[in-house]
Amino acid sequence: MGTTWLTEEQQRAWQGWLELHAQLTARINRDLQATSGLSHADYAILVQLTAEDVPDGTLRMFELGERLLWEKSRVSKQVSRMEARGLLARRDCADDRRGSFVDLTAAGRAAIESAAPAHVAMVREVFFAGASDEEVAALGALTDRVLARLAAAD
Repeated sequence: MGTTWLTEEQQRAWQGWLELHAQLTARINRDLQATSGLSHADYAILVQLTAEDVPDGTLRMFELGERLLWEKSRVSKQVSRMEARGLLARRDCADDRRGSFVDLTAAGRAAIESAAPAHVAMVREVFFAGASDEEVAALGALTDRVLARLAAAD
């Protein structure tokens, strides 16, 4: 059975997506660093700890990793770096000696509150400017379907 290769249009779209992802990630990193002193990884963690479903700004370390789709060691190293800067605090879990909690500090909350407006403006300018409501809806539908297939495969 032979391989069914991507069509020319699929190949163009796929390569465009890969380049877009790489360039957008680099731009996000540069802009966050320039406007707030935060890395993209810092910002990603702060977003999770300020999510609506995390009203107390606390998550278990493993929950944070699951939300970010990061390996345990990456989460631990990033939390340690942020803890050293006063953005987060780590505390042991009384119910599970191997587990720990990650708590958002006042400095961490202030950092994301300061960084978010410029970040949102950049996303609007770079990603959504010029896109119609229909294009945004189509992109949302496509990402939902791909994410559902990925989840089903796991």
